[in-house]
Amino acid sequence: MSPAPAVSFVIPVYEEGENITRVIEGLCGSVDLSAHEILVVYDRETDGTLPVIARVAHDYPTLRTVRNAFGGGARRALLTGFAEAKGEGACVVMADGSDDLALLPRMIALLGEGWDVICPSRYMPGGRQIGGPWLKGAMSRLAGLTLHRLAGLPTRDPTNNFKLYRASMLRALDLEREGGFEIALEITVKAWQAGCRVTEIPATWRDRTAGHSRFRLWGWLPRYLRWYARAFLPSRRGRA
Repeated sequence: MSPAPAVSFVIPVYEEGENITRVIEGLCGSVDLSAHEILVVYDRETDGTLPVIARVAHDYPTLRTVRNAFGGGARRALLTGFAEAKGEGACVVMADGSDDLALLPRMIALLGEGWDVICPSRYMPGGRQIGGPWLKGAMSRLAGLTLHRLAGLPTRDPTNNFKLYRASMLRALDLEREGGFEIALEITVKAWQAGCRVTEIPATWRDRTAGHSRFRLWGWLPRYLRWYARAFLPSRRGRA
């Protein structure tokens, strides 16, 4: 058997001192971190997440903190992480502790099997969402299911940022610099339309229990709608 590919776990943070150690411990409990790396991407040196990381960094030799190289905001933090990633895969992990990290071994195995985008899905059979704003969840579910059934997108949860990407694919895509968390939808649609292999596995998502979310539904909705519409345009469809 071929060895599992190395993965860079990209974690954008903004005042996540209450959550970050739990997330890092969750990664440690799910995968052998000696074979992978953790990239914590922050906007400013005064972020309260950094002192917390400094206290535990000696326990995680493959953990690195990286200053957002493109300005502020979640999208630019993720772009910074993708640019810094040394692994064959780049896995976005949210710092709020909402992601189902127990899925990581299966996700990494799928990357090794040749899939380019591995999507944990709340909305496929076996998946579920616990907590979170009702309207946000309903709109996300509706968008995912209609894109899957009407446009043929191979995942029912394209808006979930917890995804594993092939790093070489990310470098080949022309990702926009402006925007926010809709980047997951943009990457999924662009990758699929470019012929990349996209798959999904059922996941459980739990709302954060500490800290505050920077997600702003109404401010970012037009950007989500743009990539939603883009999925229906003629293109070279992804391979199943």
